Amino acid sequence: MPRPSLLRLRRLSSAVSGGGAAAPVLFRHPASGGGGDARPTTVQILSWGRGSSGQLGGGKEEIRFYPSHVASLLFPPASSPPPLAPSPGRLLPLPPPPPPPPTSAAEADVGISCGLFHSALLVDGRVWMWGKGDGGRLGFGDEASLFVPTLNPNLEGVRALALGGIHSAALTRDGEVFTWGYGGFGALGHSVYHRELLPRLVNGPWSGTISHLATSGAHTAAITDSGELYTWGRDEGDGRLGLGSGGGPGEAGSLSIPSKVNALPVPIAAVACGGFFTMALTSDGQVWSWGANSNFELGRENNTSDWRPKPIQSLENVHIVQIACGGYHTLALTDKGEVLSWGHGGHGQLGHPSIQNQKNPIVIEALANERIVYIACGGSSSAAVSEKGNLYMWGNARDCQLGVPGLRDIQPLPIKVNFLSEDDDLGPHHVFAVAVGASHAMCLVTRTNPAS
Repeated sequence: MPRPSLLRLRRLSSAVSGGGAAAPVLFRHPASGGGGDARPTTVQILSWGRGSSGQLGGGKEEIRFYPSHVASLLFPPASSPPPLAPSPGRLLPLPPPPPPPPTSAAEADVGISCGLFHSALLVDGRVWMWGKGDGGRLGFGDEASLFVPTLNPNLEGVRALALGGIHSAALTRDGEVFTWGYGGFGALGHSVYHRELLPRLVNGPWSGTISHLATSGAHTAAITDSGELYTWGRDEGDGRLGLGSGGGPGEAGSLSIPSKVNALPVPIAAVACGGFFTMALTSDGQVWSWGANSNFELGRENNTSDWRPKPIQSLENVHIVQIACGGYHTLALTDKGEVLSWGHGGHGQLGHPSIQNQKNPIVIEALANERIVYIACGGSSSAAVSEKGNLYMWGNARDCQLGVPGLRDIQPLPIKVNFLSEDDDLGPHHVFAVAVGASHAMCLVTRTNPAS
């Protein structure tokens, strides 16, 4: 089927890509008024890909072939982006800054997350959600889908978000975990397997508080402030929970009660959940892996699944600061700004000229000229943000989720995503975060106001 022309693509997405109805301002920082001639820093949320369930936030079912404006946030005049909220698999700066009090007029952190067919925005402890509502994954008390970002009144004081397949999870500033949505896989952690239409507190067996949270299609992981890792959800004998080889007692091996991963001999600082495997990161940048391995997801030179957490030997002398997992592949970001990838490569998601599976972590040479500061994975696509604010994407392009019109279904090498110029009196797009779902993606950009 031939690709549509760029002119037709512009018409299809024109409603929110400039020149149409203005995108809403969802947040105004108390100090965004500045003083004198100072103008606020504008942060924009942009989305692209397939939006048949409303996950693009543009108000209708649509396909966006390139990044289009969804909403804006206004911050105090500054030369740098606002601080990012913690995200799965990413180490915090050392020492981590203390969380601001809820009424603070200081810097407000921001974050985005993509689930299978839903999306979320976190700003200063408040959460906006939109997209497919089946199973109650949006947390509004019903199963209705939402086509524009909508403030969820049932969530406050949120520090981090992690959206899964048909469920969602949030970590509060008090170190508590809330989950909601479809509970049939046990990924909610409530000891029962039914859906939750509203955010519900997870009463885990841990002592202390939770400092880090991650989830995927059917399993969830949480780290305590002392570095203990707890997992729950589906384990069909692949070992993704790290609790043994037999799987859980529920349907399809599900385990709805959070359980400590005792097989980990070291404290953990960050964790990322893949489709059927799990990656953990220590504070000194060492990566541990376990779970399904038929596509070399564990980076161990073999394709034998293993429930036992083990360090990835080839990364022993590499300091990793972020890991991101897709359905069957992983990206790792080093402290030098390099990106490595391994696992399944059939959709080009590893970023190498070959689409063969990779047994070991290999540097993505196509990104060697940029210092990368942030990475993300979708089910079979990948993304990276550079220090200069450039966005690169690669992998599965079937649903236009790479944000570049005219690509073939498989894009094996990273390609720079360009942004349409808009007549909005703002400067160029500087990307500082990206999130990828199954068939859509979002990013956060700063738009500096040119000096008058």
